[in-house]
Amino acid sequence: MNEGPRTDSGSLIIESSVERAGNGPARRLGLLAALTLTAFGIPSALAARAAADPVIAAAGDIACAPSSQYYNGGNGTSDRCRQKYTSNLLASANSVLTLGDNQYDTGKLSSFNQVFDRTWGRFRSIMHPATGNHEYLTSGAAGYFDYFNGIGNQTGPAGNRSQGYYSFNVGTWHLIALNTNDGCTIVACGAGSAQEKWLRSDLASHPTTCTLAYWHAPRFSSGYSGNNTYTGALWQDLYNAGADVVLSGHSHDYERFAPQNGSGGLERSRGIREFVVGTGGAFFTSLSSSPKPNSEVRQNNTFGVLQLTLHLASYDWKFFPESGKKYSDSGTGSCHA
Repeated sequence: MNEGPRTDSGSLIIESSVERAGNGPARRLGLLAALTLTAFGIPSALAARAAADPVIAAAGDIACAPSSQYYNGGNGTSDRCRQKYTSNLLASANSVLTLGDNQYDTGKLSSFNQVFDRTWGRFRSIMHPATGNHEYLTSGAAGYFDYFNGIGNQTGPAGNRSQGYYSFNVGTWHLIALNTNDGCTIVACGAGSAQEKWLRSDLASHPTTCTLAYWHAPRFSSGYSGNNTYTGALWQDLYNAGADVVLSGHSHDYERFAPQNGSGGLERSRGIREFVVGTGGAFFTSLSSSPKPNSEVRQNNTFGVLQLTLHLASYDWKFFPESGKKYSDSGTGSCHA
């Protein structure tokens, strides 16, 4: 299923028209859109944003349960339930990606409405979610799909509720949301599965210069659960197609890897760079004292979000910490020609 843009805010309607236009025309359309916005009295900052390269913000493992002893009326503690503070980092993004385990502990609709909706949900109109394992602690991830798609709706912003995977375009980039659920035991993701076949077809249908995929359980991680081999077929398909970036959560830390092939070997010219961004606010998990090969940076003491600025054939990344914290990580990567 290849869905188009699904947002309804003014700025994202402009972004959506850019998505449909392609490369060169998209730039001209973006400029025209910016001029149109200004002509209708929309602030010049918003008009400039419409013409600029799009910015996405991403993190997973976000909102703690309202019944948590650390919830504290939504204010959290110093190291738990920080979803309110990480949500404040989303305001400058054109699109928001969630990397699974959006709402603890079981992804009930009532919990989504009480916690997630009041924080990250403020940006739901520009949000492209992915599901995690905790959402499936409610049968069929019903709370997750009811929240994002509408109660009882089969399809919507979170994809078809029997699948939970979909794709869309942001600027000149192709983005793919995949579903690793509970170890891919509910919605399969291994070689030959419906999801893996769909991914290969989607990649073949979108031979863009720059491709980003995201899902919950990381293929490579020095943190909680370590490397997840059951996502190997997804990674290999992306590598074969020349994809550039993969984002994941599940490990409640931030970790950046050098570009790697499907076997985890360093391959700077053609490998995929992975970011693990499980710092959405819920809580931290431990990091191994022996980092995985090609891990370049990692930390598990600062909540925050990763911002990616998507250029025509490259991207800039920067980790933004919650207010009052100092950790950051930034750099630039090139898309595979």
